[in-house]
Amino acid sequence: MEQKVALVTGSSKGLGRSTAIKLAEEGYDLVINYARSKSKALEVAAEIEALGRKALVVKANVGDVAKVKSMFEEIDAYYGRLDIFINNAASGVQRPLMELEESHWDWTMDINTKALLFCAQEAAKLMERNGGGKIVSISSLGSIRYLKNYTAVGVSKAALEALTRYLAVELAAKNICVNAISGGVIDTDALKSFPNREELLAEAAEQTPAGRMVEVEDMVSTILFLISDGASMIRGQTVIVDGGISLLV
Repeated sequence: MEQKVALVTGSSKGLGRSTAIKLAEEGYDLVINYARSKSKALEVAAEIEALGRKALVVKANVGDVAKVKSMFEEIDAYYGRLDIFINNAASGVQRPLMELEESHWDWTMDINTKALLFCAQEAAKLMERNGGGKIVSISSLGSIRYLKNYTAVGVSKAALEALTRYLAVELAAKNICVNAISGGVIDTDALKSFPNREELLAEAAEQTPAGRMVEVEDMVSTILFLISDGASMIRGQTVIVDGGISLLV
């Protein structure tokens, strides 16, 4: 293929890491974004380069608009284009609703929702130079279901899904497809921050209709489908990848 470039935010570990490496295997050059884990980001870059692809490593807190703009300036200077944007970086404070403070709310909304808007704006400017692109965000079932201690994150993901619909319509004229993926419980580093992690894992293992928990590879496969030409008529959708467990609620 004509050499294409993909940005995966929060790609130093977890789903972001797996997605970045798979995209490199598929022939994309990568932008590896991280906020704190520089050593892990460099490890991912080394794996990508071992596959014969380029990897630009950029430190940027995507909840900070100035740093977002700086990151895209680096991408433009290094590659001069962008074809795929995987909005994966996420964070959030997990506390009961009555214990949430303004700083908790602002932090969660900045990383999980504001980042999509301002990253998408910058991504679209680069994508339209080469005839379009694909944007895929990572959501979670907490956007449509109650999860314990998940108020701030769940609301931020619901907003992300709403923003996905608006972006899909307004960026369509630039031939940019925008969608999201909502995953079930996946045993990644992110789940370690959940105080009820063991309970969630046990429930997912026992109750998922598909007979097993969702794995990172299931999410990556769906991302690859949504950025493929075969998915070009899927716009503004949130694809649920949960083995059917949300159907039981």
